[in-house]
Amino acid sequence: MNAFGKEEAKDGANYAGIIAYSFGDKVPRSYISTKLSTPLKKGLKYCVKFNVSLAEASKYACNQLGAVLSSKPFGTDSKTAIIEKAQILHTDNKVFNAMYNWETVCAEFIATGGEKFITIGNFSSNEETVNEKNKKTEIKGVTPIIAAYYYIDDVSLTLVSEEQLCDCAKPANESEYSSMIYQKAISINDKMTPKQKVEAEQIFFAFGKAKLTLIGEEALNLIAEQYKANPDMKIEVQGHCNEMEDKLGVEKPMFADMATKRINTVIKYLVSKGIPESALIASSKAATAPNPEASESDEEELKMAKSRRVTFIVQ
Repeated sequence: MNAFGKEEAKDGANYAGIIAYSFGDKVPRSYISTKLSTPLKKGLKYCVKFNVSLAEASKYACNQLGAVLSSKPFGTDSKTAIIEKAQILHTDNKVFNAMYNWETVCAEFIATGGEKFITIGNFSSNEETVNEKNKKTEIKGVTPIIAAYYYIDDVSLTLVSEEQLCDCAKPANESEYSSMIYQKAISINDKMTPKQKVEAEQIFFAFGKAKLTLIGEEALNLIAEQYKANPDMKIEVQGHCNEMEDKLGVEKPMFADMATKRINTVIKYLVSKGIPESALIASSKAATAPNPEASESDEEELKMAKSRRVTFIVQ
Protein backbone atom coordinates (compact mmCIF):
# COMPACT_ATOMS: atom_id res chain seq x y z
CA MET A 1 0.00 0.00 0.00
CA ASN A 2 1.18 3.53 -0.75
CA ALA A 3 -0.17 7.04 -1.35
CA PHE A 4 -1.10 6.26 -4.95
CA GLY A 5 -2.52 2.74 -4.63
CA LYS A 6 -1.41 -0.85 -4.21
CA GLU A 7 0.95 -3.18 -6.08
CA GLU A 8 2.88 -6.36 -5.37
CA ALA A 9 6.60 -6.00 -6.00
CA LYS A 10 7.80 -7.50 -9.28
CA ASP A 11 10.83 -8.84 -7.42
CA GLY A 12 11.59 -8.93 -3.71
CA ALA A 13 9.52 -6.81 -1.33
CA ASN A 14 10.05 -3.20 -2.50
CA TYR A 15 9.73 -0.93 -5.53
CA ALA A 16 10.14 2.76 -6.32
CA GLY A 17 7.92 5.32 -8.04
CA ILE A 18 8.23 8.27 -10.43
CA ILE A 19 6.06 10.89 -12.06
CA ALA A 20 6.56 10.53 -15.81
CA TYR A 21 4.01 13.06 -17.05
CA SER A 22 1.53 15.61 -15.73
CA PHE A 23 -1.04 17.75 -17.47
CA GLY A 24 0.45 21.17 -18.16
CA ASP A 25 3.51 20.18 -16.11
CA LYS A 26 1.51 20.97 -12.97
CA VAL A 27 3.28 18.20 -11.07
CA PRO A 28 7.08 18.11 -11.50
CA ARG A 29 8.54 14.97 -13.03
CA SER A 30 10.80 12.71 -11.00
CA TYR A 31 13.50 10.21 -11.92
CA ILE A 32 15.31 7.20 -10.49
CA SER A 33 19.07 7.03 -10.81
CA THR A 34 21.88 4.87 -9.48
CA LYS A 35 25.56 4.38 -10.02
CA LEU A 36 26.55 1.16 -11.77
CA SER A 37 28.75 -1.32 -9.93
CA THR A 38 31.36 -0.94 -12.68
CA PRO A 39 31.72 1.42 -15.70
CA LEU A 40 30.63 0.06 -19.08
CA LYS A 41 33.31 -0.84 -21.61
CA LYS A 42 33.43 0.61 -25.11
CA GLY A 43 31.98 -1.60 -27.84
CA LEU A 44 30.50 -4.20 -25.51
CA LYS A 45 26.81 -5.13 -25.66
CA TYR A 46 24.52 -4.91 -22.66
CA CYS A 47 20.92 -5.96 -22.04
CA VAL A 48 18.97 -3.34 -20.07
CA LYS A 49 15.59 -4.11 -18.47
CA PHE A 50 13.20 -2.54 -16.02
CA ASN A 51 9.53 -3.05 -15.16
CA VAL A 52 6.72 -0.50 -14.84
CA SER A 53 3.20 -0.51 -13.41
CA LEU A 54 0.75 2.41 -13.50
CA ALA A 55 -0.53 3.49 -10.07
CA GLU A 56 -4.33 3.54 -9.89
CA ALA A 57 -4.38 7.10 -8.53
CA SER A 58 -3.01 8.31 -11.88
CA LYS A 59 -5.40 10.40 -13.97
CA TYR A 60 -3.05 9.95 -16.93
CA ALA A 61 -0.86 7.35 -18.64
CA CYS A 62 1.95 8.06 -21.09
CA ASN A 63 4.67 6.66 -23.32
CA GLN A 64 8.38 7.63 -23.50
CA LEU A 65 9.30 5.70 -20.35
CA GLY A 66 12.96 4.93 -20.84
CA ALA A 67 16.49 4.89 -19.48
CA VAL A 68 19.63 6.90 -20.14
CA LEU A 69 23.15 5.60 -19.50
CA SER A 70 25.63 8.40 -18.82
CA SER A 71 29.16 9.04 -17.57
CA LYS A 72 27.95 11.71 -15.12
CA PRO A 73 24.82 11.89 -12.94
CA PHE A 74 22.00 14.21 -13.89
CA GLY A 75 21.20 17.06 -11.53
CA THR A 76 19.27 20.31 -11.53
CA ASP A 77 18.27 22.92 -8.97
CA SER A 78 14.98 23.66 -10.74
CA LYS A 79 11.92 21.44 -11.01
CA THR A 80 12.22 20.91 -14.76
CA ALA A 81 12.09 17.83 -16.95
CA ILE A 82 15.37 16.28 -18.10
CA ILE A 83 15.30 16.41 -21.91
CA GLU A 84 17.72 13.84 -23.30
CA LYS A 85 17.81 11.06 -25.90
CA ALA A 86 16.82 7.84 -24.13
CA GLN A 87 18.89 4.90 -25.31
CA ILE A 88 16.46 2.40 -23.76
CA LEU A 89 12.77 2.48 -24.79
CA HIS A 90 10.05 -0.13 -25.28
CA THR A 91 10.13 -1.53 -28.83
CA ASP A 92 6.75 0.06 -29.59
CA ASN A 93 7.25 3.08 -27.30
CA LYS A 94 3.76 2.25 -26.07
CA VAL A 95 1.54 4.08 -23.61
CA PHE A 96 1.80 2.12 -20.36
CA ASN A 97 -1.80 2.10 -19.09
CA ALA A 98 -1.96 -1.26 -17.29
CA MET A 99 -2.64 -1.15 -13.56
CA TYR A 100 -2.01 -4.06 -11.16
CA ASN A 101 0.43 -5.64 -13.62
CA TRP A 102 4.10 -5.24 -14.46
CA GLU A 103 5.21 -4.51 -18.03
CA THR A 104 8.81 -4.81 -19.18
CA VAL A 105 10.92 -2.19 -20.96
CA CYS A 106 13.90 -3.92 -22.52
CA ALA A 107 16.56 -3.10 -25.15
CA GLU A 108 20.15 -3.75 -26.17
CA PHE A 109 22.80 -1.07 -25.66
CA ILE A 110 26.28 -0.81 -27.20
CA ALA A 111 28.47 1.15 -24.78
CA THR A 112 30.54 4.11 -25.95
CA GLY A 113 32.67 3.52 -22.88
CA GLY A 114 32.76 5.03 -19.40
CA GLU A 115 29.02 5.04 -18.69
CA LYS A 116 28.69 4.94 -14.90
CA PHE A 117 25.04 5.84 -14.21
CA ILE A 118 21.58 4.64 -15.22
CA THR A 119 18.62 7.01 -14.93
CA ILE A 120 14.98 6.00 -15.52
CA GLY A 121 12.09 8.34 -16.42
CA ASN A 122 10.59 10.35 -19.28
CA PHE A 123 13.26 12.30 -21.14
CA SER A 124 10.94 13.81 -23.80
CA SER A 125 9.00 17.06 -23.77
CA ASN A 126 5.24 17.02 -23.17
CA GLU A 127 4.76 17.82 -26.88
CA GLU A 128 6.60 14.62 -27.80
CA THR A 129 4.87 12.52 -25.13
CA VAL A 130 1.67 10.68 -25.99
CA ASN A 131 -0.73 10.74 -23.05
CA GLU A 132 -4.08 9.15 -22.32
CA LYS A 133 -6.62 10.18 -19.73
CA ASN A 134 -7.64 7.28 -17.49
CA LYS A 135 -11.18 6.42 -16.45
CA LYS A 136 -12.27 8.17 -13.28
CA THR A 137 -12.02 5.85 -10.30
CA GLU A 138 -12.79 6.64 -6.68
CA ILE A 139 -10.76 4.47 -4.33
CA LYS A 140 -10.98 4.84 -0.58
CA GLY A 141 -7.78 6.20 0.92
CA VAL A 142 -6.22 7.06 -2.46
CA THR A 143 -6.07 10.67 -3.65
CA PRO A 144 -6.11 11.08 -7.46
CA ILE A 145 -3.10 12.82 -9.00
CA ILE A 146 -3.23 14.76 -12.30
CA ALA A 147 -0.20 12.87 -13.51
CA ALA A 148 1.09 9.52 -14.71
CA TYR A 149 2.68 7.93 -11.65
CA TYR A 150 4.56 4.70 -12.30
CA TYR A 151 6.00 2.08 -10.01
CA ILE A 152 9.47 0.90 -11.11
CA ASP A 153 11.03 -2.44 -10.12
CA ASP A 154 13.47 -5.20 -11.05
CA VAL A 155 16.03 -3.08 -12.93
CA SER A 156 18.94 -4.94 -14.52
CA LEU A 157 21.88 -4.21 -16.80
CA THR A 158 23.62 -7.38 -18.01
CA LEU A 159 26.66 -7.88 -20.22
CA VAL A 160 25.90 -10.20 -23.17
CA SER A 161 28.26 -11.61 -25.75
CA GLU A 162 28.28 -10.40 -29.34
CA GLU A 163 26.51 -13.57 -30.47
CA GLN A 164 23.85 -13.44 -27.76
CA LEU A 165 20.52 -11.71 -28.12
CA CYS A 166 19.03 -9.59 -25.37
CA ASP A 167 16.17 -11.68 -24.06
CA CYS A 168 13.40 -9.11 -23.90
CA ALA A 169 10.58 -11.64 -23.68
CA LYS A 170 8.48 -11.61 -20.54
CA PRO A 171 7.29 -14.87 -19.00
CA ALA A 172 4.75 -16.53 -21.28
CA ASN A 173 1.87 -16.03 -18.87
CA GLU A 174 2.41 -12.26 -18.97
CA SER A 175 3.80 -11.45 -22.42
CA GLU A 176 1.45 -13.35 -24.73
CA TYR A 177 -1.85 -12.37 -23.18
CA SER A 178 -3.81 -9.27 -22.33
CA SER A 179 -2.97 -7.33 -19.17
CA MET A 180 -6.32 -5.49 -19.29
CA ILE A 181 -8.49 -5.42 -16.18
CA TYR A 182 -12.01 -4.22 -16.94
CA GLN A 183 -13.47 -1.65 -14.58
CA LYS A 184 -17.15 -0.94 -14.26
CA ALA A 185 -18.77 2.00 -12.48
CA ILE A 186 -21.34 0.57 -10.03
CA SER A 187 -24.25 2.79 -9.06
CA ILE A 188 -25.66 2.06 -5.60
CA ASN A 189 -28.50 4.06 -4.04
CA ASP A 190 -30.60 3.95 -0.85
CA LYS A 191 -33.68 2.73 -2.72
CA MET A 192 -31.99 -0.56 -3.54
CA THR A 193 -32.57 -3.64 -1.37
CA PRO A 194 -29.57 -5.39 0.26
CA LYS A 195 -29.96 -8.17 -2.33
CA GLN A 196 -29.80 -5.66 -5.20
CA LYS A 197 -26.77 -3.93 -3.72
CA VAL A 198 -24.82 -7.18 -3.38
CA GLU A 199 -25.79 -8.49 -6.81
CA ALA A 200 -24.79 -5.19 -8.46
CA GLU A 201 -21.14 -5.77 -7.53
CA GLN A 202 -18.74 -7.56 -9.88
CA ILE A 203 -15.04 -8.29 -9.35
CA PHE A 204 -12.80 -8.28 -12.46
CA PHE A 205 -9.40 -9.89 -12.99
CA ALA A 206 -6.37 -9.84 -15.29
CA PHE A 207 -5.79 -12.71 -17.72
CA GLY A 208 -4.69 -15.85 -15.91
CA LYS A 209 -4.83 -14.11 -12.53
CA ALA A 210 -6.87 -14.45 -9.36
CA LYS A 211 -5.39 -11.42 -7.62
CA LEU A 212 -7.78 -8.79 -6.27
CA THR A 213 -7.40 -5.18 -7.35
CA LEU A 214 -7.90 -2.35 -4.89
CA ILE A 215 -11.25 -1.60 -6.56
CA GLY A 216 -12.21 -5.26 -6.14
CA GLU A 217 -11.40 -5.12 -2.44
CA GLU A 218 -13.55 -2.00 -2.05
CA ALA A 219 -16.48 -3.84 -3.67
CA LEU A 220 -16.03 -6.82 -1.33
CA ASN A 221 -15.91 -4.49 1.67
CA LEU A 222 -19.35 -3.16 0.65
CA ILE A 223 -20.69 -6.71 0.36
CA ALA A 224 -19.34 -7.50 3.84
CA GLU A 225 -21.15 -4.44 5.21
CA GLN A 226 -24.43 -5.59 3.66
CA TYR A 227 -24.02 -9.04 5.18
CA LYS A 228 -23.33 -7.68 8.66
CA ALA A 229 -26.58 -5.70 8.44
CA ASN A 230 -28.41 -8.78 7.11
CA PRO A 231 -26.77 -11.87 8.71
CA ASP A 232 -29.42 -14.29 7.41
CA MET A 233 -28.19 -13.69 3.88
CA LYS A 234 -26.73 -16.56 1.81
CA ILE A 235 -24.46 -15.42 -1.01
CA GLU A 236 -23.65 -17.54 -4.05
CA VAL A 237 -20.17 -16.61 -5.33
CA GLN A 238 -20.03 -17.32 -9.06
CA GLY A 239 -16.61 -17.56 -10.73
CA HIS A 240 -16.02 -16.99 -14.44
CA CYS A 241 -13.14 -17.18 -16.90
CA ASN A 242 -12.92 -16.48 -20.62
CA GLU A 243 -12.70 -19.13 -23.34
CA MET A 244 -8.96 -18.67 -23.96
CA GLU A 245 -8.15 -19.28 -20.28
CA ASP A 246 -10.34 -22.39 -20.38
CA LYS A 247 -8.54 -23.79 -23.45
CA LEU A 248 -5.06 -22.97 -22.15
CA GLY A 249 -5.84 -24.64 -18.85
CA VAL A 250 -5.89 -28.04 -20.58
CA GLU A 251 -2.17 -27.75 -21.43
CA LYS A 252 -0.87 -25.21 -18.91
CA PRO A 253 -1.71 -25.78 -15.21
CA MET A 254 -1.24 -22.08 -14.37
CA PHE A 255 -4.42 -21.33 -16.35
CA ALA A 256 -6.41 -24.35 -15.17
CA ASP A 257 -9.71 -23.73 -13.36
CA MET A 258 -9.27 -19.96 -13.12
CA ALA A 259 -12.95 -19.57 -12.18
CA THR A 260 -12.46 -21.66 -9.01
CA LYS A 261 -9.22 -19.87 -8.15
CA ARG A 262 -11.04 -16.53 -8.33
CA ILE A 263 -13.89 -17.85 -6.20
CA ASN A 264 -11.42 -19.02 -3.55
CA THR A 265 -9.71 -15.61 -3.50
CA VAL A 266 -13.02 -13.79 -3.06
CA ILE A 267 -14.33 -16.16 -0.38
CA LYS A 268 -11.06 -15.94 1.56
CA TYR A 269 -11.27 -12.15 1.54
CA LEU A 270 -14.96 -12.06 2.58
CA VAL A 271 -14.27 -14.49 5.44
CA SER A 272 -11.44 -12.19 6.59
CA LYS A 273 -14.04 -9.39 6.73
CA GLY A 274 -16.35 -11.30 9.03
CA ILE A 275 -18.65 -13.30 6.76
CA PRO A 276 -18.83 -16.96 7.92
CA GLU A 277 -17.80 -19.44 5.23
CA SER A 278 -21.11 -21.26 5.73
CA ALA A 279 -22.92 -18.21 4.32
CA LEU A 280 -20.91 -18.34 1.07
CA ILE A 281 -21.72 -20.82 -1.71
CA ALA A 282 -19.05 -21.46 -4.36
CA SER A 283 -20.32 -21.89 -7.91
CA SER A 284 -17.92 -22.19 -10.85
CA LYS A 285 -19.36 -21.20 -14.23
CA ALA A 286 -16.00 -21.48 -16.05
CA ALA A 287 -16.46 -19.98 -19.54
CA THR A 288 -20.09 -21.08 -19.93
CA ALA A 289 -21.60 -17.69 -19.04
CA PRO A 290 -19.99 -14.79 -20.97
CA ASN A 291 -20.77 -11.36 -19.57
CA PRO A 292 -24.14 -10.25 -21.04
CA GLU A 293 -22.86 -6.67 -20.87
CA ALA A 294 -20.27 -7.41 -23.58
CA SER A 295 -21.47 -5.96 -26.88
CA GLU A 296 -20.71 -6.83 -30.50
CA SER A 297 -18.97 -3.47 -30.90
CA ASP A 298 -16.45 -4.34 -28.16
CA GLU A 299 -12.97 -5.33 -29.28
CA GLU A 300 -12.11 -8.98 -28.56
CA GLU A 301 -9.68 -8.03 -25.78
CA LEU A 302 -12.41 -6.06 -23.99
CA LYS A 303 -14.95 -8.86 -24.40
CA MET A 304 -12.55 -11.32 -22.76
CA ALA A 305 -11.74 -8.84 -19.96
CA LYS A 306 -15.45 -8.44 -19.18
CA SER A 307 -15.78 -12.22 -18.78
CA ARG A 308 -12.93 -12.58 -16.26
CA ARG A 309 -15.04 -11.91 -13.20
CA VAL A 310 -16.79 -13.01 -10.03
CA THR A 311 -20.50 -12.26 -9.63
CA PHE A 312 -22.93 -12.71 -6.74
CA ILE A 313 -26.45 -14.11 -6.26
CA VAL A 314 -28.26 -13.64 -2.94
CA GLN A 315 -30.40 -16.62 -1.97
